[in-house]
Amino acid sequence: MTWRDIIDEFPSVLTRRPAEPHVLERLEQLLGLALPGELNALLLESDGLLDEYGTDVVWSAERILSDNLAFRNDEEYRSLYLPFDYLIFFGDNGGGDQFAFTCRPPREEVFVWDHETDERNAVSPTLASFVRSALASDGEDWYR
Repeated sequence: MTWRDIIDEFPSVLTRRPAEPHVLERLEQLLGLALPGELNALLLESDGLLDEYGTDVVWSAERILSDNLAFRNDEEYRSLYLPFDYLIFFGDNGGGDQFAFTCRPPREEVFVWDHETDERNAVSPTLASFVRSALASDGEDWYR
C-alpha cells in the first residue's frame, strides 16, 4: 500500500507539494539522525499532511527541523526533561503533547511525549496506522 492509497481513504485530507530530497538530507544532517523510512516516504509524496480543518497531522520537513532544533537547544527544556536527541518529533496534538519516532535504536512505532509528565509512550505501531487513527478521530486525545 502506498501513501497515496492511505491519503485517498480520507477525501478531506489536505496534502502539500512533495518535499525536495535535498531538504530531507539537510534535515537529517542538522539533526544527526536518519529519518525513519515511512516518514521519509510520506514527505517525498506530500510535505506534511493536514486534516479537514487545516491542522497539521504530520508537519512539513521545515517544521520538523525547526521544532526539533528548538526542543534540543532550549535551556529550560534541558533542565526540565530527559534528552530529546534520539527523537524526531513530527506532529503534535495541539495541546502540548508531541508525536515522535525514536531513532536510537530505530523503531517503527510512533511515540507520544507528554509535556506534563515527560513520559514517552508508544501510541501506534507504524506511521501509516498513526495517520489513519489521527484522521479518523474526532478529538485531539484519540491516542489515550
